[in-house]
Amino acid sequence: MRFPTFPTIIRTFYTLSNYTSARLPPHYKAIQPLTRGSILKSMPTIPFLSSLFGTSVPSRNMSSYPTQKTDDEWRAILSKEQFRVLRQQGTEAPFVGKYDKHMPETGVYTCAGCDAPLYTANQKFKSGCGWPAYFDNIPGAVTRHVDNSLGMERTEIVCSNCGGHLGHVFKGEGYPTPTDERHCVNSISMKFSPEDPPVQGKNPDSKV
Repeated sequence: MRFPTFPTIIRTFYTLSNYTSARLPPHYKAIQPLTRGSILKSMPTIPFLSSLFGTSVPSRNMSSYPTQKTDDEWRAILSKEQFRVLRQQGTEAPFVGKYDKHMPETGVYTCAGCDAPLYTANQKFKSGCGWPAYFDNIPGAVTRHVDNSLGMERTEIVCSNCGGHLGHVFKGEGYPTPTDERHCVNSISMKFSPEDPPVQGKNPDSKV
C-alpha cells in the first residue's frame, strides 16, 4: 500500500472542507460561510494542523551565520508572521502564499530577513504542492540541516547569510526537473526583485 504524499493529504482536506460547505443548509451558510481562504488561515489554531503549520524553535547554533541579530532586532524589522517563520521555523499555510503561483520569466527571490539572493526565476517550477517550488538554489545561498520534527527525518533549508528558515527540500519525487529536487519554500520567507540585487546578501538592515 502506497502512503499518500503530503500535498495529496492537504488537497483531500480542502476537498472535504469545501464539500461540507457546499452541503450545508442555506441558513447555516449565512451564519458561518466557509471559504478556502478562511479555512487555510485558521488552520494553525486547529490542534492537529498546528503541529504541521505551527512553530518549532530551532536548537541549532545560529552564531555561524554572517548576519547576526538579537530576537528583538529581528522583531523590529520583521512582521510577526515573518518572525514566526524565519526565526522560529514556522510554516505558512499552503496555497495562500504570495509566490505560490508567481511565475516570472526573470528576477531573483531574496531572503525577507537580510536581502541575500536565494533563487532565480528560472529555477522555479510548478509543483502543485501549495508552496513555491524550486529545483535548485543560487550556489552557496542555501544551507541544509537535518530536521527530525514531526516524527520523521526531513532536510530543512535556511538562508546561508542569516540562518532564516526557508522550508524543506525533498528528493526523488519524479518532477521533470534537472535535479529531481523540490525546494519547498515559504513565500513569507522571501521577497522578489525583477533584477539582480546589486549587493549580494550584504544589506542585513533592510526594513521589511
